[in-house]
Amino acid sequence: MSFAYPWVLVLIALPFLLFLLFKGSLQNLEQYFNKELLNKMQSKSGGLSKKARSYILALSFIFGILAISRPYIDNGKITIKQEKTTLISAFDISQSMLAQDLYPNRLEFAKKKFFALLQYLKNVEVGAIAFSQRAFLIAPLTQDYETLRYLVKNLNLDYVSLKGTNILSALKVANELLKKQKEKALLLFSDGGDKSDFSKEIAYAKEHHIKVFVYAVASKKGAVIPKRGGGVVKDSKGEIVISRLNEAIKDLALQSGGAYIHYTISNEDMAKLAEILQKNLKTKEVGKKVIHDKKELFYYPLFIAIVLFFVALFSLPRRGQ
Repeated sequence: MSFAYPWVLVLIALPFLLFLLFKGSLQNLEQYFNKELLNKMQSKSGGLSKKARSYILALSFIFGILAISRPYIDNGKITIKQEKTTLISAFDISQSMLAQDLYPNRLEFAKKKFFALLQYLKNVEVGAIAFSQRAFLIAPLTQDYETLRYLVKNLNLDYVSLKGTNILSALKVANELLKKQKEKALLLFSDGGDKSDFSKEIAYAKEHHIKVFVYAVASKKGAVIPKRGGGVVKDSKGEIVISRLNEAIKDLALQSGGAYIHYTISNEDMAKLAEILQKNLKTKEVGKKVIHDKKELFYYPLFIAIVLFFVALFSLPRRGQ
């Protein structure tokens, strides 16, 4: 057994010094009064005697000092591996993401789902990018989720003025951000754009070992695309454009070794997605941490000290008195 603060044990001598001091005072009284008169002068209680109380208080003080010195049993050192995984989240900011088949629109719905996902991730460095015809960085890889939430939350809707959904550009930026990783993971929040053939994207993902996880944020029924300043988006013939979920993007997810999830209102899908990601993302050892395995024992003397303290102060009357 060892003590975290062994120097505190020096204070154990105090009760003995106090005992000698009070004992000397009692002997001084006996010089002026005879023993019979001194016994009558000293008040007697129905509980423990003063002498017994003094001994119990002294013991309480000693056990209290033992508790403060923090005794413990040292079970040795334990080496813990520190591991992490990395993930790039990409937000589709093409014009179709303003469609309101999801409340308040697809992009804002995707953000809320992303924030929910962060609550389930553990030891994962997450970066964020946005893409339309081209992709750009929102946040580098980080485990500071509060800052990440702030940056994603403030992704300005003014950027959502670009037409088209170039998922290949998101793959290229993700590959650059994760270039030191042998296996890479990209999570897309998208309605799938309007492409029917993702063979180029699939080939690029396989070549650069990128697993693509798609969270589809659009309904099959679809919705019109509102324009800033009023009105809705129309095609070259003047007909109103209805933006629907493009399920062809599922091929990109499955053929790259990732997963495809269609949106739900409940956040249970984010718990499921986090579980899928944790199973598929390869962990990387970033260091080792050595800790001491200590079993704390201070609560035992502390408990005894408290019990003795209350016994000394609130002892029951002795029988026969």
